[in-house]
Amino acid sequence: MGDLVWTSVVDLARMIATKEVSPVEVTRAFLERVAALDGTLKSFITVTGDSALDAARAAEADLVAGRVQGPLLGVPLGLKDLFNTAGVRTTGGSKILADSVPTADATVVRRLRAAGAIVLGKLNMHEFAYGPEGLNAHYGDARNPWDGNAHRIAGGSSSGSGVAVAAGLAPGSLGSDTGGSIRIPASLCGITGLKPTYGRVSRAGVLPLSWSMDHVGPMARTARDCALILGAIAGYDPADPTTSVLPVPDYAAALGGEVKGLRVGLLRAHFTDVATPEVRAAVEEAARRLEQAGAVVDEVNLTQVIHVAAASSAIVASEAVAYHAGWMRTRAQDYQPDVRERLRIGAFVSGGHYVRAQQVRALVCREVDEVLAKRDVLLAPATPIAAPVLGEREATLGDGPSDVRSALIRLTRPINFSGHPACAAPCGFTASGLPIGLQIIGRPFDEATVLRVVDAYQGLTDWHTRRPAVA
Repeated sequence: MGDLVWTSVVDLARMIATKEVSPVEVTRAFLERVAALDGTLKSFITVTGDSALDAARAAEADLVAGRVQGPLLGVPLGLKDLFNTAGVRTTGGSKILADSVPTADATVVRRLRAAGAIVLGKLNMHEFAYGPEGLNAHYGDARNPWDGNAHRIAGGSSSGSGVAVAAGLAPGSLGSDTGGSIRIPASLCGITGLKPTYGRVSRAGVLPLSWSMDHVGPMARTARDCALILGAIAGYDPADPTTSVLPVPDYAAALGGEVKGLRVGLLRAHFTDVATPEVRAAVEEAARRLEQAGAVVDEVNLTQVIHVAAASSAIVASEAVAYHAGWMRTRAQDYQPDVRERLRIGAFVSGGHYVRAQQVRALVCREVDEVLAKRDVLLAPATPIAAPVLGEREATLGDGPSDVRSALIRLTRPINFSGHPACAAPCGFTASGLPIGLQIIGRPFDEATVLRVVDAYQGLTDWHTRRPAVA
């Protein structure tokens, strides 16, 4: 049973389909581990044990009867607690929605169920996804399993999603990413997390933070796992007019190829060069490993990203306050202080500021497209630092001191701004044993190549196979 909780999504799906293991056996193994460890790790807000076991029994009956099976039949997954789930509360990590029970599933949840996946429960998150710190006073702070004393953050806002996968409480999960909220916890927790292209995955039934920067994507141990989950959730949705009508490729079939001849641009200024020495060395070594495998690596800079912080803040703050305006008038005291302050700042973003920020966005998008016209993917750190201690406020980067929040989102936020696909994956550990994450960025709607490069890298290294020392 202990080995089951460390088995990949891909292998669990295969083992269930071939009747090597029972969906009930698998689901029980994860639920037992959640019961044993999550009192300390606090990755779940709501555990749906009874309904998960009911779904597992139904999946087993389908297998026995030989009925049509989905690619995720019997595989348990966790959901960040901003995805609507019919009959199960969706809190958004907030006190305001503590008792909110949707009547319908979000599109991505419905698609996961149609693929046969089993929902283990709803995962912890920073309130309303407004922050990367991974702190959530309402439901407890999700704790990074790589710190034996449970004193370090998991990263947010998809903190519970990162912890659950890293600690073997779920083989995979769904997260959302507005400024790095999939890639940051993936980096800090030593797992793989994919932010697809803006418009690749529906956000219908997902609590919004910023409608023009929110992305939904998978978090798991490997690129192969992410490819399988992405294939189940991606595609046009009439309930979300921002989704693309472009066909969804077979992401799993795109894996396993060589990287020989692929052009990889190592992002230097404002990316690798600002990371701490340990992070910079690990990412540079990852670039060398890809080069040794036949990739053509050169160095490249994105000059327009110096404007991203201010422009992105203006867009997110103004779009967030538009959604929260009613509650801010009637229930402002129920927000966490940091979230309430950010929402108040959003009220001071003028229409002129918002338009100017969107103009900057167009410049950044064009520059990223121009750089990728000559390269297949770009490579950078996912975060410039490893997991900070809970409550730590300052960090020292390669170009000087920074507040922790700004440091965590510094290298991921530009790619939310541009909307390009990006995947974070482990590429090493610090001297103190904390994970280091790299980030692979691709062309719009070319998640297949991004995943192919990450998969190839994971075939060359074993960082993604390491486990934290949790019981």
